[in-house]
Amino acid sequence: MGRKITKAISLFSGGLDSILATKLILEQSIEVEAVNFITVFYDCVSEAQETAGELGIKLKIFDVNKEFFKVLKNPNYGYGSNLNPCIDCHIFMLRKAGEYMKEAGAQFLVSGEVLGERPMSQNKVSLKIIEKNSGLEGLILRPLSAKLLEPTIPEKEKWVDREKLLNINGRSRKPQIQLAKDFGISDYSSPAGGCLLTDPAFAGRMKDLMKHKKDFEINDVEFLKVGRHFRLGEKVKLIVGRNEQENDKLLTLAGEGDLYFYPTGAKGPVGIGRGIFDKKQIITASGIIARYCDKDVEEEPEIAYRHLPAQAIDLIKAKSMKEEKLNLLRI
Repeated sequence: MGRKITKAISLFSGGLDSILATKLILEQSIEVEAVNFITVFYDCVSEAQETAGELGIKLKIFDVNKEFFKVLKNPNYGYGSNLNPCIDCHIFMLRKAGEYMKEAGAQFLVSGEVLGERPMSQNKVSLKIIEKNSGLEGLILRPLSAKLLEPTIPEKEKWVDREKLLNINGRSRKPQIQLAKDFGISDYSSPAGGCLLTDPAFAGRMKDLMKHKKDFEINDVEFLKVGRHFRLGEKVKLIVGRNEQENDKLLTLAGEGDLYFYPTGAKGPVGIGRGIFDKKQIITASGIIARYCDKDVEEEPEIAYRHLPAQAIDLIKAKSMKEEKLNLLRI
C-alpha cells in the first residue's frame, strides 16, 4: 500500500459531471477542495458555490480573464466549430489548477471529463495532449471514465481504489443521471448553455471584435452579450438595445468617450457608439436608431446624441434605414 493521500483538487463547475466526479473521490475518504475559473465567456460561480456547499467542500474561485484572452487570441490547437479553443482552454485551466494544487498541499487533480462526451477535447488523443502540455502527466484523475483510460499515479499508488471508479463513455447523460439518483443528488444544473464561444452568433461578434480591436478588454466583450450590433467603420460600431432592460444594460456598460444615441419624441431604443464617428457615421447610426423607433417608416424621428459623460447634446432628423442596408452593416 502507498502512503495515504489526504487531499485532491477538483476542477468544479457545479454541473453534474463535476459533482459526481468529486463525490466519487469523497466516497473514498479523501479530502477534496474545489477550484472554479471565471471568464467573461463562462461564469458558473453561483452553481459551483451552491453545490460545493451541499458537498461540504471548500471552493476557491479564480478570475482568469486577462490570462485567458492570450489563449483565445492565439490557441496552439486551434478552434472548435466556432471560436472555442477547447484543447488550449483545458491545458490552461489544468495548469492553473496544478499551481494551486502545489500551493494547497494536494497531491492530484480531479476532473469531471467524460470520454467521448465532447468530440474535440474529450477523446483519448486530446486528453493525452492536454495532460502532456499541462505538465501534469499521471496526476489528472477522471473518475467517471477512469476504467477506460490508463491508470493514473493515484490509482497506481493505491491512493485511490480504481475498482470504485467508472467507465462512462459517450454523449448520453443516462449513466450520470442514474448515478445522481444513486447518490441522492437531485438538484443540479442542466448541461445546456455553457461557454459563449461555442455559440455561433456570439462567436461571430467576438471574431469581429478581435479583428478590429486587438487589445479588447472585458467591457468590450460584455457589450457583445447585449443588443443588436452594427459595424459602421474599421474602428466604429453601434450597439442598439432590443428592449428596456437592454437599454439600461447598455448605459451601464457605456464609458467615457462613447456616443449615446436616443430618440427624443418617439419611443425607441438606446444606441451606444464606440469609436471615433465622423458626420456620415453619425447619420448612419441615427438612421439605425430611427429604424427601431415606434414611428411610421416614412417619418423622420428626432435623434439626440452626445459623448459621454458630457451633457451637451446634438439633434438630427433621421430617416429610417432600409432593411437591405441594415443587413449589410449587421454583425
